[in-house]
Amino acid sequence: MLRPGQLLFEEGAPCQGLFIIADGAIEVRQISLRGREQVFHSEGPEATLGEASLFDRGGYIASAVAIGPTRALFLPRADVLDLCRRRPAVAVAILEVMAQRVRRFASLVSDLAFRPIPERLARYIGDAAISHPVAAGTELDLRLTQAQLAARLGTVRELVARALSQLEESGVIARKRGRIVIRDPTRLAALARGGVT
Repeated sequence: MLRPGQLLFEEGAPCQGLFIIADGAIEVRQISLRGREQVFHSEGPEATLGEASLFDRGGYIASAVAIGPTRALFLPRADVLDLCRRRPAVAVAILEVMAQRVRRFASLVSDLAFRPIPERLARYIGDAAISHPVAAGTELDLRLTQAQLAARLGTVRELVARALSQLEESGVIARKRGRIVIRDPTRLAALARGGVT
């Protein structure tokens, strides 16, 4: 059982096997030498972690940190490889997960290279709102500090604060007691796609 903030594995450590999240949630992230954090993805129950390192025999490409009380199962490398040989459907399922992550990483690289911070923030807010029927007045409780948002957007807290202010001043969102209120979902969606607010 992992406590919030406890490492499941650390970047660069040798991979001994595959992890499966049984309960809770894990965030996969890197921290630069200067202390800047980049969150690659978060995973919940039934997700697997460590596939790429398992197959290429390299160290973990990032650290995995519990973001709540979390229980993870461990399958040794030899057992996973044996299972893949005996049951090709398992190997195909692992490949599908790896392909989805490659797509996510490509999207992240594209965002970092080509999208200004307000667009990235609009996209993040829009994605967070997918589970809600988005209309004017929709409230989102992101439960993230500006520093945590910055780690997800590949930037620093000060630029996130500035982008939040820009979205608020342009009437796209409002901030209310730690929540984000979507005031203009049409403009938010346009900005998330790279349009002008």
